[in-house]
Amino acid sequence: MRVHIAADHAGFELRNYLIEMLKEGGHDVVDHGATEYDALDAYPTMCIPCGEAVAAEPGSLGIVIGGSGNGEQMAANLVKGVRAALVWNEATAVLAREHNDANVIAIGARQHTMEEAAHFVNVFLATEFSGDSRHAYRIGLMSEYENKH
Repeated sequence: MRVHIAADHAGFELRNYLIEMLKEGGHDVVDHGATEYDALDAYPTMCIPCGEAVAAEPGSLGIVIGGSGNGEQMAANLVKGVRAALVWNEATAVLAREHNDANVIAIGARQHTMEEAAHFVNVFLATEFSGDSRHAYRIGLMSEYENKH
């Protein structure tokens, strides 16, 4: 699976860890940075391009990482076609995919161990959208709004 990934300075180490894990798992990883640690970098400069890449490539998924994951999720969600979900446990990783058909996961590197974050990513990538009509309807409402505004 093609997986796009981006992180600011707070998520830099976790990003490196996840890139290796994903490659070892056979995923095609596209790195949107940061490629060097810079304590003054700005997450939108990485997370927006990551979101754009996911939106441009249906079937791919994305990962955005920062200190809390909040800003990174917000930045990715600025991109039309992105449904980024902040994930903080296994249940939110599953529900983001099953109910919301999320195509980007946001994780707070300062909130979890690397192993916990890796588990959330693996669960997210392994989970499919349920296709349930009530969930599809709700996603359709959001898409309709997004396309009109």
